[in-house]
Amino acid sequence: MTVDKELEKLSRLTPPAATPEARARALAAAMQAFDTAENNAPAAQGNAKGWRQSSIINWIWSPIMNKKFLAGSALATLLVIPAAGYLTIELTRNGSPIVDQTEIAGDLSKSEASKQPAATVGQPVTIAPQAPAGNASLAEQSVADAQAPQDKVAPALAKPDSSQTSEFDANDIAALTNKPEGSAAALGAAKRSAPAAPGIAPQRQLAEPMAAIAPSPAPPAEGRVQIQLDPDRERFANAAANPIKSVATDPVSTFSADVDSASYAFVRRSLTGGAMPDPLSVRVEEMINYFPYDWPGPDNAEQPFKATVTVMPTPWNHDTELMHVAIKGYDIAPATTPHANLVFLIDVSGSMDEPDKLPLLKSAFRLLVNRLKPDDTVSIVTYAGNAGTVLTPTRVAEKSKILSAIDRLEAGGSTGGAEGIEAAYDLAKQAFVKDGVNRVMLATDGDFNVGPSSDEDLKRIIEERRKDGIFLTVFGFGRGNLNDSLMQTLAQNGNGSAAYIDTLAEAQKTLVEEAGSTLFPIASDVKFQVEFNPERIAEYRLIGYETRALNREDFNNDRVDAGDIGSGHTVTAIYEITPKGSPAVMNDDLRYGAADKAPAAAADSAHHGELAFVKMRYKKPGEDKSALITTPVDDNNAVATLDAAPQDVRFSVAVAAFGQKLSHVAAVDTYSYQAIADLAAASRGTDAFGYRSDFLGLVRLADGLSQR
Repeated sequence: MTVDKELEKLSRLTPPAATPEARARALAAAMQAFDTAENNAPAAQGNAKGWRQSSIINWIWSPIMNKKFLAGSALATLLVIPAAGYLTIELTRNGSPIVDQTEIAGDLSKSEASKQPAATVGQPVTIAPQAPAGNASLAEQSVADAQAPQDKVAPALAKPDSSQTSEFDANDIAALTNKPEGSAAALGAAKRSAPAAPGIAPQRQLAEPMAAIAPSPAPPAEGRVQIQLDPDRERFANAAANPIKSVATDPVSTFSADVDSASYAFVRRSLTGGAMPDPLSVRVEEMINYFPYDWPGPDNAEQPFKATVTVMPTPWNHDTELMHVAIKGYDIAPATTPHANLVFLIDVSGSMDEPDKLPLLKSAFRLLVNRLKPDDTVSIVTYAGNAGTVLTPTRVAEKSKILSAIDRLEAGGSTGGAEGIEAAYDLAKQAFVKDGVNRVMLATDGDFNVGPSSDEDLKRIIEERRKDGIFLTVFGFGRGNLNDSLMQTLAQNGNGSAAYIDTLAEAQKTLVEEAGSTLFPIASDVKFQVEFNPERIAEYRLIGYETRALNREDFNNDRVDAGDIGSGHTVTAIYEITPKGSPAVMNDDLRYGAADKAPAAAADSAHHGELAFVKMRYKKPGEDKSALITTPVDDNNAVATLDAAPQDVRFSVAVAAFGQKLSHVAAVDTYSYQAIADLAAASRGTDAFGYRSDFLGLVRLADGLSQR
């Protein structure tokens, strides 16, 4: 059996997307390994038994060899064993990650099953040997070499070119005689790095995730592929629950509006899947604001909000009270909604190739397209390694063209989200509608692993592009590697919101039933500030909004970004407050300077009866200067019993209690799931879409799971 025949077998390990130069370099490295094996044949023969028994060689041996190959001549054994050892050494040099054998075996079987024709013989191959720069490993250099040319290829929604197959032509084999400098590690590195064009999948990606193998401890150079193989690496922002604050020393609370709903849907999926949610995934304000409420709204668009405040006894602590602040945004009539210029930025990387990701995403966006008006425009940008435009701005009147483009999307490749974000904003700016809605709608599992991928890098990109007057909405899909922390960062800094889509029913709620609030903003940079009167209130605790906290001075600073509110949105904030003299007070009175630290407003007898003073700042879309709305809170806002509070208020309090219990807030330790269910059931009221009934089911599930 000749070396050429063995090389033809090994050539099937090299991906079809690799360039001729990279493929030739990879095979040349293998040729060099075989040459070394021939020179050391006696030593290899003596050590063959020990090598075959090692776990590393068995790991590489099984996907490369088959029974027919093992039954060949002794020369084949003498050649391959040292080559495998050489390959292992190069792969592990400098901490470079190793590809799981299931990936190689899967690709081999799929390559044989595809029955694709070999590349045309006679195509020229140019080999340009180049030593790796600095101390970078040969494997890293091969990744960069194989990746660079692919970044220039625009994605297409067509079948792959027949010349890009899993086998090499005669010129590839002949070019090995040049033996450029390289490494056997180039075989695995080139395979891992070569991305599929966004939107297509020449060969179906593996259904099973790759093994969880730690990446290189050394940070990769800028622009290089960051291989992340952990199949369960969901990320959530680490924010501790808000503490109890003394009004004597800290009378003012400031935070940004939040109308996201991602946390509730994620919690629901965890519970219905039979597991308690990660406490970090629970954002209580998003749990509360998930539900529609019938708060009183403003009469006209000139004043976009109306605040309704209710003070009532706390159900989980008889010595404290709740101050419930309910905000309702002006609801734009459907007939008067402005034209929409939407860019669908869709993640089609390999991690999206799961039933609850890209297939669900496609169905969700079909629902949205059917909701739009004929004069609205839709564009589609995909990204997977590199970004490309699938659909230029197209009027919804040509709905079949838009839906056809969505239907043809397929997953495959790594995830280079930064380039996709830039391309989507460019397209939105190109089709910008003055006095209309210009929005990028990013749909992803949040797994950015190519190019700028840190939260701060992507945040910087979003902050720069939002100046063009383009809003951002982020939709998360799937489980296993959901990067919720990044989704929140992008939404909060891109003048937008975030939602998690776990079912088609959730897509219907978010993109159809709540399309007005999702798409059409009525105010941006919405901030809340509450000042408590130290003569009436000793302490307070804001329930939720931990990731939305602002400094006191940020409230009047129009340069500080904050949340945005859409048409008809409701925003609810709840404080647990401790009246002066209550046995629940946790902080001792100050010995020195307490009077000096009291707010100036307290000295005014006209304000003595107030409990608090609520302020809201907002900007109208397209404006740079904010406006102010104020609401005093006094005894006229109070009710004597919880049952006397409005029905929607009581239900939202039940949701707040549930969210706190799931996130292990000590204040509700003694308040049972059964008590939460009773409160919610008594205040369920009209439930047209069944959301509140579903909530009761979740409370019961959590009660059962917590007692395991």
